[in-house]
Amino acid sequence: MTEIMIRFRLAALLAIMSIIGFGQIQQPGGLAQQNQPLPGNGNLAQSPVSVRPDYVLGPNDQILIRVPQSDEINEKPFRIATDGFIDLPLVGRIKADGLTVQALEAEITNRLREYIRQPLVSITVTQFRSEPVFFVGDFKAPGIYPLQGRRTLVEMLTAVGGIQPNASRRIKVTRRSEYGPIPSPNAIVDSARKVSTLEVSLDSLTQEINPAEDIVLQAYDIVSVERAERVYVSGEVGKVSAIEFGERDSISVAQALTEAGGFTQFAKRDKVRVLRPILGTNRRAAIEIDVKRVFEGKDVDFPLQPNDVIFVSRDSTRSVLQPAAVSFIGSIPYFITTILTVFTLH
Repeated sequence: MTEIMIRFRLAALLAIMSIIGFGQIQQPGGLAQQNQPLPGNGNLAQSPVSVRPDYVLGPNDQILIRVPQSDEINEKPFRIATDGFIDLPLVGRIKADGLTVQALEAEITNRLREYIRQPLVSITVTQFRSEPVFFVGDFKAPGIYPLQGRRTLVEMLTAVGGIQPNASRRIKVTRRSEYGPIPSPNAIVDSARKVSTLEVSLDSLTQEINPAEDIVLQAYDIVSVERAERVYVSGEVGKVSAIEFGERDSISVAQALTEAGGFTQFAKRDKVRVLRPILGTNRRAAIEIDVKRVFEGKDVDFPLQPNDVIFVSRDSTRSVLQPAAVSFIGSIPYFITTILTVFTLH
């Protein structure tokens, strides 16, 4: 009886292990291994993604071809080899590199007509080749992002969450020369560095319907945005301020002082100092500006550079004489009352 109970318990244990899947782990080449994902870069899309028919295929793209009339091809995944070819049953080798999805569909359709009267061919890109784009600087989520299909600058900016609140309103795109120059009349080609660059206004990207600057990104493009450039105003002004350049190429002393609320009553207006950083050092050069003459139209306004500091000093004469004058004016009624009292007594 004891032996029967032991066998019964052993059989039950084996049944439970089979149900929870232990058997699969111990079976090399079985179902557990067959269900493993295809090897590849973790950055690649692992599921079909809707792409434009004009997406240009390249090596390491994986496609799913549907041809209901051909069991050899229908619903089968094919990866484009590093030489740019795919090898299909019936059809043979086809150079897919450089073809759009639509063009490859047409090419396969033409070749299948030798075997099928009216072949119906459709292609879905199930994995994209890993072509990175770099987002650096004051983005909300900077990092390396794979180009999954044809992506424009606006689309990728949305993917990274946009820019930080204190970031510049100008975005810079840098492209390697082997991927061709950036297709914009405003792009600058640097032959020495073998790159082309384009500065894009974020406002034009977001406010226009089809902005010309919304370029299609290429592999290894670097999209960068810096912290907003500022000038600083301190001293005898209405409000100590850090003023951003924004879309402006420059800010003048008069503009910066106006945005900072103007002078206080004790400000020394004829000797305003601009403290400008000296490259390669921690020191600043002092430049004196007679803003009084600027506001009178006698001198040309002075243009500021990023990180300049405007310092308005205190006029010691005004700060001493004005309280004395106020005090004297305040005491006039008492002085008159005293004189009248003296004359009345006499």
